[in-house]
Amino acid sequence: MTDQTSDSFSVAIAGVAGRMGRQLAAVSHRHGLTVAGGTEIAGSPHLDTDIGDLSGIPNLGVKPASDPVTAAAKADVWFDFTRPAATIAALEALKHTPVRVAIIGTTGFSPAEEKALEAAAGGLSIVKSGSFALGIKMLETLIRRAAASLGPDWDIEVLETHHNKKVDAPSGTALMLGEAAAEGRGGTLDDLRTGPYDGPDAAREPGKIGFSVRRMGGVIGEHSVSFGSDTEIVTLSHTSLDRAMFAEGALKAAKWALKQPPGLYSMDDVLGLSGNGA
Repeated sequence: MTDQTSDSFSVAIAGVAGRMGRQLAAVSHRHGLTVAGGTEIAGSPHLDTDIGDLSGIPNLGVKPASDPVTAAAKADVWFDFTRPAATIAALEALKHTPVRVAIIGTTGFSPAEEKALEAAAGGLSIVKSGSFALGIKMLETLIRRAAASLGPDWDIEVLETHHNKKVDAPSGTALMLGEAAAEGRGGTLDDLRTGPYDGPDAAREPGKIGFSVRRMGGVIGEHSVSFGSDTEIVTLSHTSLDRAMFAEGALKAAKWALKQPPGLYSMDDVLGLSGNGA
């Protein structure tokens, strides 16, 4: 563990052998942070592999563990970009570790799991976001403004593309962008979201926000939001070229959260866009 008011701290990473886990380890090491541990599921072939070897960095002398308590025994910050059930279980386990900050990039939480996250924030400073890419935050702002300016007679469609291993759909980022559009319209996404267009009676409902999902190859992430009238279309988009940008954003969130009291925060808070930023 380290002084939590400094820019140097130790981290533990859930799913450290996964795409995002490896990036988080590599970027943390590049920033001079201590990678104190990580998790992989029981029976994983990576449990006997040094986290440095997994991440393409020098050997760290640390291997993944199958439980969060062991993985985070010497960590200040927990990074979790896994699956909802695993994330919720880890947050409960972190009560038995020195971790005081959790950066959550997991998406697809149920309402009950969202409540569990809120409860965990009673003892942890948690930053949860559908995307830690700084460009996505800019896109979100532009979408909110466009939706407010163009009015309800413009159709709104959200399109997202991810790699073929992603399990939740639409992506958490796509839903976040849809929420921004709904806010611009003065409503909620629950009220304005329309279901997939499928079947013989799938006409578009006026004023609703539609979603389309593609899963293919190794695409890191592509998101676009289109606004269409009878005479023109305006499209705002973002393309992820390197997972390192998500890791960089997550580290920025961690540095900010280490200076905050327990609570549930967003990237708006981290970036000072909500009035709560440092």
